[in-house]
Amino acid sequence: MIRVIKWNWQYYLMLLPCLIYYVIFKYGTMYGVIIAFKDYNVKKGILASPWADPLLKHFQYFFSSPYASVVIGNTLKISFLKIIFGMIPPVILAILISECGNKWFRKIVQTASYLPHFLSWVIIYGIMIAFFSQSTGLINRWLTEMGFSSYPFLTDPAHFQAMIVGTDVWKGVGWSAIIYLAAIAGIDTTLYEAGIIDGCSKLKRIWYITLPLLRGTFILQLILRTGSVMDAGFDQIYVIATSQVLSVSEILDTWVFKEGIQRMNYSLASAVGLLKSVISLILVFGTNKLARKWDEGLW
Repeated sequence: MIRVIKWNWQYYLMLLPCLIYYVIFKYGTMYGVIIAFKDYNVKKGILASPWADPLLKHFQYFFSSPYASVVIGNTLKISFLKIIFGMIPPVILAILISECGNKWFRKIVQTASYLPHFLSWVIIYGIMIAFFSQSTGLINRWLTEMGFSSYPFLTDPAHFQAMIVGTDVWKGVGWSAIIYLAAIAGIDTTLYEAGIIDGCSKLKRIWYITLPLLRGTFILQLILRTGSVMDAGFDQIYVIATSQVLSVSEILDTWVFKEGIQRMNYSLASAVGLLKSVISLILVFGTNKLARKWDEGLW
């Protein structure tokens, strides 16, 4: 081991800042998890605060509260909708870009598709208001000019989650497609040449060559997305959600933020945050174990 480090010390030196970051901000702060099992008092500090009685008091309080089922249900529903509708479009976009023969058009499409990834949710919310606002939005202006009544796209609970999922897919489809484009670029071109000789059409080459060889990348992305299934996108929902859609927009992260930061109920918020992390860890291991049946596991 020492010999390996000696021969590759430059690589380990480059890795050092990342290791320091994780040690300080990830592992170094894990002792704060014990707040979930204490009646935390800011003046006394973490170690001096008394232990909760019973020890799982804050967990019991959360699950017995009426909002537990709502925030958990919203979190799971939004996350799974993002996975279902957000996994396939990047694959389709990557295949379309790779099959496009016009190089300059391909570069324009690829650049335009991943630019939204660099926009903050505040800017995207401004774009949504410009298009979907009930009073000044472009779409509602078209509707009223055609004789229809305006529709509250941003404040209607029935369609708010669809707006969340749609904007998330639009924001991330181009960036996610880069991974599949790299995977497609690594496919042996002789396979396509053999397919052409055998008389395969372009669609058949995509179906029998490209898609099967993208399976490993797709499963890897699925495992990583499953690990964040309990997140559902705090930044996006905190910026876009309003009081009119609270019943369908309140997720675990926004609830923990309000409970822990705004109401200063740190122990309860820490308990819910710990519960979320444990569930995410179980989901990652479960998804990876399932993927190993097709020899496509992450580890």
